[in-house]
Amino acid sequence: MKLLIDMNLSPLWVQFLADSGFDSIHWSSIGQPWASDTEIMDHASAYGLVIFTHDLDFGALLAKLKTRQPSVIQVRAPAPWSPWTRTGTGFDFCQFRREFYQRASTSSQRVNMYS
Repeated sequence: MKLLIDMNLSPLWVQFLADSGFDSIHWSSIGQPWASDTEIMDHASAYGLVIFTHDLDFGALLAKLKTRQPSVIQVRAPAPWSPWTRTGTGFDFCQFRREFYQRASTSSQRVNMYS
């Protein structure tokens, strides 16, 4: 599984996820910053990527289009949506990782991960 990190999340997520064993790429490395959610979804579907986002629109767009692909992981983190925002305040990445794998392996639909 390779994650496509949406523009609304910091590019710092790429290294943070890599350090934890996740393969990922930030949208800014492959597409235009102003790309529509539909364009991002089309790219993710074409290349078998899972969208990792803070945006609520992807779930609604999947429902509107009546499609099950691509998979979407919605992370809820405080601004500026950096993986280190909660460092020292009790964020347990090991717990996040366990829950992520559990939810991703049992669902072919959107996976909500709330911090």
